[in-house]
Amino acid sequence: IEVVINCAAYTLVDQAEEDAALCYAINQQAVFQLGKVAQELGVKVIHFSTDYVFDGTSYMPYTEESTVNPTTVYGDSKWKGEQELLKVCPQSVIIRTSWLYSDVGANFMLTMLRLGKEKKQLRVVYDQIGTPTSASDLARLVFHILDTGIIPGIYHYSNEGVCSWYDFAKAIHRIAGITTCELLPILSVDYPTKAQRPHYSVLNKTKI
Repeated sequence: IEVVINCAAYTLVDQAEEDAALCYAINQQAVFQLGKVAQELGVKVIHFSTDYVFDGTSYMPYTEESTVNPTTVYGDSKWKGEQELLKVCPQSVIIRTSWLYSDVGANFMLTMLRLGKEKKQLRVVYDQIGTPTSASDLARLVFHILDTGIIPGIYHYSNEGVCSWYDFAKAIHRIAGITTCELLPILSVDYPTKAQRPHYSVLNKTKI
């Protein structure tokens, strides 16, 4: 083994607020152990992190040098995991990404497709701004890194463009040909969640 690609994470953002111990065990402590073993064996690590390490109060895309200030258990656990990994395995690559979607698993795109066929009306927040990221494109990035050689450090990666969750939902329904469901834009305060979502979490991809 030359490289370990760590895709394991606790990602239930709201549930993490009540299940903090398990969240930190997976996103911080397990990452520390993984990095420790990798360092002992001379193995490099590619690890995924999140836009939730930022508080979302900026209106400029976040760079890798931007001040980190997580406001949720999930975001804090991922930030601490980054620190633990780089401390014990400094030859690691950490890729922060955002709004990940795929045709498998549980994600916003699949939820909008399902609900769009089941509901006549959906309310979707439009005051949270970010960039959706295709899991396939993220995977291709990892293969590119493996092909060209690992340069340790933290990197930001998402697809291009900027939108709200409402805009994203509109695009999903348009591309899928869903016309029987009305989408209504709402504010975050009208859709309360246990964990506070960042209002702006666009990542600057210049470095990568």
